[in-house]
Amino acid sequence: MKRLCLAVSLSLFVVAPVMAQEGPACAAKAVGKDGKTLAGAAKASSMKKCCEAGALGKDGKKLAGAAKTSFMKKCQAGT
Repeated sequence: MKRLCLAVSLSLFVVAPVMAQEGPACAAKAVGKDGKTLAGAAKASSMKKCCEAGALGKDGKKLAGAAKTSFMKKCQAGT
């Protein structure tokens, strides 16, 4: 039982930073050619494209339906 708890705890330290990078990574990529951050419709379009590219399941296949909708909402919110 102790080994199981230890394994779960260690896996959380590995998985948490990866999960946290999805939203902010797309927000950081929303930069124009001049180096300034995008705003308005341009930012929304950039965020949507970035989030769609990252909408993959654990098996590496593209998400669809409710799973994709949920992922897109979270990604575009930046959380």
